[in-house]
Amino acid sequence: MEIFPNMPARQLARRHGEYGFDEPVWPLFFGLLGVLFLLLGFLSFWAFAIPVLGVICFVCAILFLFTAASYVYTTRRGKFQVWADILLRLGLRGDEHIIDLGCGRGAVLLMVASLLPRGKATGIDVWKVHEQSGNALSVTQQNAEREGVSGNVALHTADMQQLPFSDGSFDLVVSSLAIHNIRNPEGRKQALSEAARMLKPGGRLVVADFFTRHYGECLRELGMTDVTHRSLDWRFWYGGPWAVPRLLSARKPS
Repeated sequence: MEIFPNMPARQLARRHGEYGFDEPVWPLFFGLLGVLFLLLGFLSFWAFAIPVLGVICFVCAILFLFTAASYVYTTRRGKFQVWADILLRLGLRGDEHIIDLGCGRGAVLLMVASLLPRGKATGIDVWKVHEQSGNALSVTQQNAEREGVSGNVALHTADMQQLPFSDGSFDLVVSSLAIHNIRNPEGRKQALSEAARMLKPGGRLVVADFFTRHYGECLRELGMTDVTHRSLDWRFWYGGPWAVPRLLSARKPS
């Protein structure tokens, strides 16, 4: 039975904590390139008198500035709206135990925790600041307090390739733009194996990331069923339609 059937996604997406920027080097890099090409465009028209070069530079400036703006929108607002839709469609009862792999400052972890008045939300991370600005366990704990869910949230420092939890500990595994940070395919496969191991029979896995076709193949090899993946909409573009994560879902057989 769903306990939040009428909650609008915008209400769930409304956050009170501070969640930083995902991989902050990228919007900064694209923004600087956009400004650089904009300056080159003006110079090409008025200093060098090469209008064709100026047009090319202005087009590049628009593309890079759009990429930066899209990235900033997603990491600051869009991803919350998309994950609110995803979580509400899961039909959680409110007593589940869930784990967020690579929780960062708690964007997804604390949102799902607010849907678990009788459950528990566990977040694990290695707290790398290049993966999320200001990433730290203490910051996530502060965000949990601001969201009013600190009582049913547990945070751990752990590598998702080797997790300190017993088999069948969780009803739901979620992860958002984290597994791809493991640089080698075998490491990503190991993280997925750990996720499947920790799920209870009938438990679900929901991952938003890149490389989801490869993830899906790994999960089928691990015996997971109902493996599906789909593209996420423009609110989850990390720079534009050329950088679109997909949503992967799977279930552990009962």
